[in-house]
Amino acid sequence: MGSSSKEETATDADTSSGDTPPSNSNLFSEGERVLAYHGPRIYEAKVQKAELRKKEWKYFVHYLGWNKNWDEWVGADRLMKHTEENVIKQQALDKKQGVDKSSKSGRSAQTKPKSSADAKADKEDLKNTVAKGKKRKSDSGVEKDNSSMEKLVKIQIPSTLKKQLVDDWEFVTQQDKLVKLPRSPNVDDILTKYLEYRSKKDGTMTDSIGEILKGIRCYFDKALPVMLLYKKERQQYQDVVLDDVSPSTIYGAEHLLRLFVKFPELLAYVNIEEETLTRLQQKLMDFLKFLQKNQSTFFLSAYDGSRGSEGLTTVLPFSS
Repeated sequence: MGSSSKEETATDADTSSGDTPPSNSNLFSEGERVLAYHGPRIYEAKVQKAELRKKEWKYFVHYLGWNKNWDEWVGADRLMKHTEENVIKQQALDKKQGVDKSSKSGRSAQTKPKSSADAKADKEDLKNTVAKGKKRKSDSGVEKDNSSMEKLVKIQIPSTLKKQLVDDWEFVTQQDKLVKLPRSPNVDDILTKYLEYRSKKDGTMTDSIGEILKGIRCYFDKALPVMLLYKKERQQYQDVVLDDVSPSTIYGAEHLLRLFVKFPELLAYVNIEEETLTRLQQKLMDFLKFLQKNQSTFFLSAYDGSRGSEGLTTVLPFSS
């Protein structure tokens, strides 16, 4: 999920549709359970407040199972009644986008219903990118994937970078524009700049920072084709990433930021001590602040409108 009316990461997130949310003239009451559009996906939500502003109803919604940081004011056009018909529409949209409905990047252990076929497909997709996490039984007896660990993984993306994720989503899915590749600086360049920045600030080059940056690069290269690309970016990826070329030498900050939307989901399946995880989260947050500080330098303000190709797979929840 992202931070505005059209966000994932954001980026968990996944996005592959540019559908426009339908208009819905019905009013919703406080405390009512609804379905809400957030970016190209539909989420279960609860109306917490309803206000008439400038002759238009606005609703303050909480996305069920998500951190309250994602709570926001939305218009009636973003909401639908929680009916069986609309739930089917939600599930069909998720299936169309290849969404991993068990993804909890930023969420609690609450998940939406899924079919056994969906669950099997989701599980196979996850095994391709991350180590399989141990399973545990919850108090209700329902088997869940490392949800206790997932609750520990929290990466707060700065508000200006959340806005960057929204702009990113709009450029690609709504305006049919792509990031012009290769990017400069690319991901490798940015990681190197951060290492230099930390070394200068700390007065020494620590091995731990170097290892974390290697890890970010490795995750980026492996995750990019699997979960960091929108459907409309597939052909471009196939055209530019040839043979043994690493995506981190081709792509830049726009796609690197999407990785941070997915990190909570990815790290939840890694065996890691809680203390180590806390330190890692601090380092990742520091890196995000570095991206924010250099946002005007690292990120494009506009994407390329002359598209030479079409099509790719998932991202924003944006994930979260």
